[in-house]
Amino acid sequence: MKKLAKKNIIVDIERMKYPNTGLHNYCKNLADYLVEDTSFDYHFFTHKKIDLDDKFKRINRKLIDKVFLKPAKKFSLWHGTYQTTKFVPQKAIKFVLTIHDLNFLYEDKSESKRQKLIKQIQNRIDRADYITTISTFVLEDIKKHLNLEGKKVKVVYNGVNLVEYPDFNEPKIRPEGDYLFTIGTVLPKKNFHVLIPMLKANPTLKLYIGGIQPDENYKAKIVSLAAEYGVTDQLVLLGAISEEEKYWYLKNCKAFLFPSIAEGFGIPVIEAMHLGKPVFLSTHTSLPEIGGAHAYYFENFDPDHLNAVFNQGMKDFEDNQRAESLKQWAAQFSWEKASKEYIEIYKELLAE
Repeated sequence: MKKLAKKNIIVDIERMKYPNTGLHNYCKNLADYLVEDTSFDYHFFTHKKIDLDDKFKRINRKLIDKVFLKPAKKFSLWHGTYQTTKFVPQKAIKFVLTIHDLNFLYEDKSESKRQKLIKQIQNRIDRADYITTISTFVLEDIKKHLNLEGKKVKVVYNGVNLVEYPDFNEPKIRPEGDYLFTIGTVLPKKNFHVLIPMLKANPTLKLYIGGIQPDENYKAKIVSLAAEYGVTDQLVLLGAISEEEKYWYLKNCKAFLFPSIAEGFGIPVIEAMHLGKPVFLSTHTSLPEIGGAHAYYFENFDPDHLNAVFNQGMKDFEDNQRAESLKQWAAQFSWEKASKEYIEIYKELLAE
């Protein structure tokens, strides 16, 4: 009996062209797990500059793909892996769309810019056969601001695979003494500047901020605020750091702080929890969902409140030895689980 050929699927990992970002890590991890699956024949839509192992069947994007994208007839499904992708296939193929966030609604953007992005995402939703989101918060946000029109929808939590480098011991800047750590693209939505006054009340601690710095004005605001509070010597802006360095700073920090006001998920939160570190979060967007009852929360950004939450949280963490429960909570967010859920979606759509 002739063996049936596997159906061909295209997964868009073009955002891997931006290293040290959440979308890069999302695409990389999803591809790494899907390529090991034997249910389908996977092809990965990518940028020619992205270095991929030979086991990945790659399709290098062309400039014309942004305006006219028509995959070969052998392909049965296209997975668009972020909400504002410019690569949307023509009709004759199933289309899964993953929406990570509507963060622009919480950022300092003009109403015209917001409406333009809403329209752009709505167009992609209209084209999609299946929508996935990375948190329940994002799903509820979509329901408020967009029209799902009865589309199939599923929350698929991000996996979080913190690669450990136990032998690595050469960070670009080695802290002396205890320090607090945070990481993310240094933009206003990350809200890092609200942490500066805490340093005044904790003179023995330093704050290390890792992440690319595309907004010079916001970076200058952080530096200026540190000078205003007299804590310049307690602030370290690391810039982009390697995965090895990220692991090192997380592993050795006293606590992880993440006061972001716009997150679809918040991968660094779970990475810190994987290592049993106390995490302090804002109550904005998806963070209470991702941190659950195992994180400590800043209800507002008043300096006295921030410091009180930090001191009470650290006391609770140390008195009650919370590290193990944090690790257990973090373990539920795995790429093995996430990739299986995506594969089930592919199967469901292609069985129709």
